[in-house]
Amino acid sequence: MSKEDKTDKQAVKAGVGVVTNAKVKDEEQPKLPWMVSSAMFLAPLCWYGPIGSTRSVLIPQLFAQLDPVHKVWAVGILATVASITGAIANLLFGAFSDVTRTRFGKRKPYIVVGTIAIAISLIVIANVKSIMAIILIWIIAAAAENAIAAAIYPQISDRVAPKWRGTVSTFYGVGFTIAQQGFALLAAQFLGNVKMGIYFMAGSTVVLAIIHLLLIQEKGNMDEPKVAINKDTLKKYFFFPTHDARDFYLALTGKFFMVVGSTIVTTFLLFLFTDYIGQGTAEAGKSISIFSSIMLIIGVIFALIGGPLADKLNRVKAPVVIATFALGFAALFPLFVQKPWAMFVYAVIAAFGNGLYNSVDGALNMDVLPSSDTAGKDLGLINLANTLGQMLGAMVASAIVAAFGYGAIFIFAIAMELVGGIAIAMIKRVR
Repeated sequence: MSKEDKTDKQAVKAGVGVVTNAKVKDEEQPKLPWMVSSAMFLAPLCWYGPIGSTRSVLIPQLFAQLDPVHKVWAVGILATVASITGAIANLLFGAFSDVTRTRFGKRKPYIVVGTIAIAISLIVIANVKSIMAIILIWIIAAAAENAIAAAIYPQISDRVAPKWRGTVSTFYGVGFTIAQQGFALLAAQFLGNVKMGIYFMAGSTVVLAIIHLLLIQEKGNMDEPKVAINKDTLKKYFFFPTHDARDFYLALTGKFFMVVGSTIVTTFLLFLFTDYIGQGTAEAGKSISIFSSIMLIIGVIFALIGGPLADKLNRVKAPVVIATFALGFAALFPLFVQKPWAMFVYAVIAAFGNGLYNSVDGALNMDVLPSSDTAGKDLGLINLANTLGQMLGAMVASAIVAAFGYGAIFIFAIAMELVGGIAIAMIKRVR
């Protein structure tokens, strides 16, 4: 057994709650890294906020304008194509960033190129009148989105000591909550002018990425040993982890099902208010604004509470399990009551779940990594679960709506959250 494998195995056997897979040790970082924390707060807003809200709010409205009869299936097809692209891109770019050696660092090149690609793709989409062309262009946007996600998230593993991971994860979680709900709220304001809304999202991703890069201050890594390309390194950096990775895969599985369950509701948020509840487009826009405001405010509150509470209790698994089950419970209300207020109750409970989940899930993911050397690839896999969950959630929702109607979406969401919560509860290494 190699020295590296022994180290990885020791990380698992060191005891429940003991983290030994960090590049930066606790004694090397006595104070909270505020610049890194601020950069990680902005990280989800760089990519997920603009492109996620475009996908969930603006693209469905654009498809409804271009082809109202086939709008649901158009969203589903786009999600299918993007999910395949994301599956390949997330894994590859995460692995490539692990072995990249440049004077700009190993993560920055992928963030820069990915941001430019997203911005250009969105601008082109805003000016295209063909649904098929939009779907094809979205392949580029999806690849760029996953390039950024796979490179930006491992910066926590690269730069943060274990004792600060919960706190920095809270920064990331609050940012992710704002990216999810704040940008959805912004996007809803552009339902009457989709083209301008997409332009706004394209500009936002560029500005926020620049600020993130200025804050994170990633240095060149030419001094790191170059990775020789051979059978062993290919297996380590470009394939799924196989040694002592049980908890890693449980975390990945739990995240996937949690995201599918929540995405299946939010992807068709506009159609739920219009086709399921019966509101007009203008009224639905107002309802989405209320829904997103609830998700944003309550989500941020619990994101701020969740991380510090988890650190104080020295527990990260239990909050994630509770949050996942809460998302399933939330779906019961619109399932049985076809009124706007039921969706707002969903928003209150789901905001609690999302906020708590986003604040603690990052720390949980870091603690179950098989090795710090492959953080980009392994966290890319976890991000892949997030991306695939979003994409496949929309695809499955299309089939469910076509076969059983909008109400069945909520039944499926409940089932997915239950499976996700159970998978996370089975993790052993982390309290």
